[in-house]
Amino acid sequence: MDTKKSIDLELAPTYSKRDGDVTTVAVSQLPESLREFSEEEIKVLNKKLVRKIDTIILPIISILYILNYIDRQNLAAAKLQGLMEDLNMTTQQFATAISILFVGYLPFQIPSNLLIARIPRPGMYICCAVIIWGAISALTASVKTYGQLLAVRAILGIAEAVFFPGAIYYLSAWYTKTELGKRIAALYIAQQFGNAFGGLFAAAVFQLDGRHGIRGWQWLFIVEGSATVGIGSICAFFMPEFPHNSRILSQTQRDLAVWRIESESGAAEGHEKEPVLKGFIKALSDPKLQLLILCNLLSQAQGSIANYFPTLVKALDFNNTITLVLTAPPYILAGIVYYYLMWYSDTRNTAYPIIIACIAISMGMYIIPMATLNVGARYFSMMILPFASVGPQLVLYKTINLHLARPVSKRAAASALVNALGGTSNIWASYLYYAPPQFYAAFGTLMGCAFLFAVVITVYRWLVLRENKRLDSGNPAEIAKVVNGGVTEEMIQLGWRYEMY
Repeated sequence: MDTKKSIDLELAPTYSKRDGDVTTVAVSQLPESLREFSEEEIKVLNKKLVRKIDTIILPIISILYILNYIDRQNLAAAKLQGLMEDLNMTTQQFATAISILFVGYLPFQIPSNLLIARIPRPGMYICCAVIIWGAISALTASVKTYGQLLAVRAILGIAEAVFFPGAIYYLSAWYTKTELGKRIAALYIAQQFGNAFGGLFAAAVFQLDGRHGIRGWQWLFIVEGSATVGIGSICAFFMPEFPHNSRILSQTQRDLAVWRIESESGAAEGHEKEPVLKGFIKALSDPKLQLLILCNLLSQAQGSIANYFPTLVKALDFNNTITLVLTAPPYILAGIVYYYLMWYSDTRNTAYPIIIACIAISMGMYIIPMATLNVGARYFSMMILPFASVGPQLVLYKTINLHLARPVSKRAAASALVNALGGTSNIWASYLYYAPPQFYAAFGTLMGCAFLFAVVITVYRWLVLRENKRLDSGNPAEIAKVVNGGVTEEMIQLGWRYEMY
């Protein structure tokens, strides 16, 4: 078979709606090492490559994200085991201890992601951060005062700033648009299972309360922090680099891995040399990014329930052990729903309906705990809220990496900016969770955030559809406006479009 005339479009996605020679554009990107292979052989190579990436990268990233979330959220569990009494903390001081982590966590994400876009060993960089935050988390057990707790939490936030935006960007360097959604879902599924079994694990660790004169909450930090250090050290030996320089791939596999990404947006990591600062400025000046930052701010405000979920369940008047056990089922359900949402997004190439559906469901669930004290009804809302309030974030991160693809430094900056600036809502939202059992301030505010989120994402949808109409018009003046908005000439030649909305 002559591969110069027939290349499977799933492997060379250009999704042009015009009458250009799509196959010729795709083939022009085909590396020399792949030109001797037939279409079927390239399909087989692609499947083996994706399977290999999934087998190595996804388990490592998922395990590290579980550790990341457990080490960030274990303060909520420690609250149930005497932390506040031992440190003489008030409810407002505990809220400050929760929010202070984000003071370090948020601003350091931006320089970290700009750095990870340029260093040759992103896997080693991420694993070193894991080891550092694990050590800091373990040291939390030694704090004696509220002031010491604040200091440790602030430093922990700086160390953890590397991981999440870095992991999202790292995955976008390996996976295509039809693959990325499910891999982002895998991260969030890992997060939810971390939340679920983190509570069960905490309940088990608390049985050590008093052993060797160490309180249960101190054991929690010691055990979980030490585990993070050990696992992070092991993962550092297996975490791959970027596709273009990965030692786990053969030369043919490296060429295919790079071409898969280039054929979608015209460039891949290591193959584009635009300065980091220039990419950062392009990201800041893009109105699409500004809208996505606002969307994520409103979405992460809704997701703040994760910081207080044990407290919300505790308001149902169960004892500490039952409370921690009851936090597990909602997170397990969320993990299952996340996979379905992103499978649907990938296969149907859609995002907007998923976001709107989650917003509508979450608004209904916010009303229930404010309207009734019935335990069954309130726990039902808590079963639904973890996936309904956080679900939109999955498709938002997928949107960032596909809609703001070029240059690669812009994509790195965009991932960090959306997470960092959007994450500021975790700071002020921490002060909403008071006055149990109905938490009017918290649920009322989150319902308002959900409504505004729906409005802003609808404006974003209108904006990208307008850009697509300009690209489809064939009018050079209209296309020039799209280029000014961040689409490159190379992307236009590939027939690139804003998708999913």
